[in-house]
Amino acid sequence: MSSKFNSIIVACILAVGLIVAGYLIGKSIERFRLEDRYISVKGLAEKEVKSDLAIWQIQTKVTTNDMIEGSRHIEENKSKIIDFLKSNGFADDEIVVQNSKVTDKLARDYGSENIGVFRYIIENTIQVRTENVDIVDKVSKQTDKLLKMGVLITDSYNTVQYLYTGLNSIKPQMLAEATQNAKKAAEEFTKESDVKLDKLRKAGQGLFSIVDRDYSIMQATSGGYYDAVNDLYKNVRVVVSVEYSIK
Repeated sequence: MSSKFNSIIVACILAVGLIVAGYLIGKSIERFRLEDRYISVKGLAEKEVKSDLAIWQIQTKVTTNDMIEGSRHIEENKSKIIDFLKSNGFADDEIVVQNSKVTDKLARDYGSENIGVFRYIIENTIQVRTENVDIVDKVSKQTDKLLKMGVLITDSYNTVQYLYTGLNSIKPQMLAEATQNAKKAAEEFTKESDVKLDKLRKAGQGLFSIVDRDYSIMQATSGGYYDAVNDLYKNVRVVVSVEYSIK
C-alpha cells in the first residue's frame, strides 16, 4: 500500500514538473518571438554653423641671381605683408612668420644645365591663425593691394582654411534630434504595417561630419574632388541607427 502511495506521489510530482516546464518553455518561446520582432531605422540631424577659426597662408616669392639682394627683397616683402595685416586689424599673436626657403637651381639633382634666367628662388610664408573669421574673409580678398606694393603672392599658397571647433557644444542637441527623427520614422512604419511600437532595443551613433555648406552640391555638379574647408559656413551632420521592438 505504501509503495503504491509513493508511486502516486512521484507521478504527481512528475506531472506538475512537466506542466511547469511546459509553461516555462512556452513563455520562453513567446518572449523569444516578441524580442525577435523589431525594426531598424535611421535618424538624421543637420545644422548649419559658422566657422570659428581661420588659417590663412600667404606665400611670397623672389627670383634672383644675387642671394644678398634676394634676401633683402624677401625681407621687404615680409614687412609689407605684416604691415598690411596689422593695418587691417590683426594682432601680433595672430601672425606667424615662418622660415624662408631657398632653392638653388644649380644644386638640384636634375635639370641643373638649364636653370633659366635666375638661379635662386627664395620663398617665405606668413600664417594668420585667428578666431576673427569675418576679418579674414574680407581681407583675404584684398591681396591685390599687396601686388600694387610690389609684393608677389603665390596663388597656389594664398589659401584660407575655415574650421569649426565647437562640435562638442552642439553634439547633445543634435543626437537628441537625430534620435527623435528615428523614432518618428519608426512610428510611421508601425502605422503603415499595423503593428505597435514597443521598447528601444539598441541605438548606435554614427560619425559626425563637418563639411562646407555647399559641399554636397559641388560634388554633385563637378563630379570630382572638392576641398571642404574653404567656406565660412559649414554643415554639421550626424546619423543614428536605432532598433525598436514591435508588438
